[in-house]
Amino acid sequence: MIEKLHDMGIKSEYAYAGGFASIALSFIAWASSQAKDSRDKAQSDRWGIFVGHWAPTFFAIGLALKLEEKK
Repeated sequence: MIEKLHDMGIKSEYAYAGGFASIALSFIAWASSQAKDSRDKAQSDRWGIFVGHWAPTFFAIGLALKLEEKK
């Protein structure tokens, strides 16, 4: 699968950018939950945690793509 992504022109930098973007989006979701009233706060916190879990996946894909680029 990583080889196919590499062949499609997807670079490791794109995956790293996705990881950092998911961290930023997670922080934004968490920060917005602090400003809302309490009934929406729990849902916003869960959304922030959910999005925050994307980052390790993007970073792992980025590492795999980096290894593929070195071949």
